[in-house]
Amino acid sequence: MTSARDIRPRADDLAAQAQYLSTSPSASFHSPSSHGSALTRTVPLVNAKHLKPFATEDIKVLLLENVNQAGRDILKQQGYQVEFLKSSLPEDQLIEKIRDVHVIGIRSKTKLSARVLKEAKNLIVIGCFCIGTNQVDLQYAAEHGIAVFNSPFSNSRSVAELVIGEIICLARQLGDRSNEMHSGTWNKVSNKCWEIRGKTLGIVGYGHIGAQLSVLAESMGMSVIFYDVLNLMALGTARQVNTLEALLGEADFVTCHVPELPETKGMIGQKQFEQMKPGSYLINASRGTVVDIPALIEAMRSGKVAGAALDVYPNEPAGNGDYFNNELNTWGADLRSLKNLILTPHIGGSTEEAQSAIGVEVATALTRYVNEGTTLGAVNLPEVALRSLTIDEPSHARVVYIHKNIPGVLRKVNEILGDHNVDKQMTDSRGDVAYLMADISDVNSTQIKELYQSLESLNSRIMTRILY
Repeated sequence: MTSARDIRPRADDLAAQAQYLSTSPSASFHSPSSHGSALTRTVPLVNAKHLKPFATEDIKVLLLENVNQAGRDILKQQGYQVEFLKSSLPEDQLIEKIRDVHVIGIRSKTKLSARVLKEAKNLIVIGCFCIGTNQVDLQYAAEHGIAVFNSPFSNSRSVAELVIGEIICLARQLGDRSNEMHSGTWNKVSNKCWEIRGKTLGIVGYGHIGAQLSVLAESMGMSVIFYDVLNLMALGTARQVNTLEALLGEADFVTCHVPELPETKGMIGQKQFEQMKPGSYLINASRGTVVDIPALIEAMRSGKVAGAALDVYPNEPAGNGDYFNNELNTWGADLRSLKNLILTPHIGGSTEEAQSAIGVEVATALTRYVNEGTTLGAVNLPEVALRSLTIDEPSHARVVYIHKNIPGVLRKVNEILGDHNVDKQMTDSRGDVAYLMADISDVNSTQIKELYQSLESLNSRIMTRILY
C-alpha cells in the first residue's frame, strides 16, 4: 500500500484562486449554509474575453478608508485608474472627488447620501468593504442604476472569536484586573469569577456569525441556545428557543448578532434586562442601536447584569481620536465608569485575515460588474448573470440595460435588438428597477453606437452600458 499523500492545494494556487472565487454565497442573513454552491457560478472561463465598456473613458476608481491591499491590487491589475486614501472625507470634499469616478470603495464611516450620489455623474457601482450598507442610500442608488456590493460574511470568524474572548474576559473580570495592575494594584480574587464550561450561551440571531460562535462555544463546554425569527437547523447540540424572553431567562451569557432593522432597534432594553438571569452578561457586536445603553447602565449599576462587552454604539466617531465622550453620546461618561465592562471601537471584523478576505470579495464583485455586468451579490439590484463571452466570439457585445420596471419595456428593447442575433438574454426586476443583459453577435463599432443611442432614447431608461 502506498503512503498517504497531502493533496491540499499549494498556497500559491489558493492565492490565485482567491481573485476569482467569492468567499461567500449570496445567501440570506440568517442562513448558515455552506459556501460550496457558489463556486460553480463564479469560476471564470479559461478563454474568457476581456470586455471593455463602450462610450466610457478609462475606469476611475476612488478608494477611501484604507481599503485592504488585496482589494486594491485586484482593481489595479484590471488597469483601472485607482486613487487610494486612508481616511474618509467630509461631505463637501467627497462631492468634489466623486464627480468623475466610475467606482467608489468605502467602509463604514463614509456616508453616500442622495446629496452626494446625485453629484456622481459617472458612477456605476459602489463597493462597501464591510458587512453593512446602511451608510449608502440604497434606494437612490438603485433608481439611478448604481449597483452596490458588500461582504456580509467574510469577517464572521473574526467576530465569533472576539466574542469568545470577551465571554472569558467577562467571566474572569480580566479587564478590571488588568486595569488595576496597570495602576499598581494587586487584587487577587476569585469571588464571582467563573469558568465558562457548563454555562449557557444565548445567541440572538443565528446567522453566519451566530452559527460559527455556536460551534466554538460548544467546543469549550458551553450549552448553546439561540433565538431567530426563522426556524433554522441548529449546529451541534445547540437548541432553538421560540421567544427572546425564553432565551434571556435561561442564558448566562447573551450575545447579539442581528442586522440593523426597525424591529431590532432597542431590541434589548429595560424590559429585556429584567427578563435576564441575575448576574448574567451581555455582549453586543452587531449594531449599536440594538441595545438601549442607558438601560444597560442601570442594569449594571443594580447588579442585574454582572458584565458587558460592547463593540458597537448608536453614534460612532468618523475617525480615530479622543471622540468617545458625552458630545458623541450623552451617556458616554456614565458608561465608561462601569466595572467589568469591555469597550472596543467597532473592531469585530478588524483582523488581517478578515480585511484581506473582504478586499478580495468586494474587489472581485466590482471588477465582474464593471467588466461583465454581473450583479450576483448586489444588495440593491436584481441578481443577473450570463456566462462569459470567449475569445472565440470576437464580434460580440454585451448589452446591459437598467430600466424602470414598467409594462412594455422588453418589447421596445427587443425591437432595437431585433436586427441582430441575440445569443442569450436574461432579465429580472426588484421593486421599481429592472435589469436586462443580452449578448448579441456580429456587430461592429458603428452598430454598437447606434444600439447605445437607441436604448438611451427610451423613456424607461435608467442606465445603458454596452461591453464589447
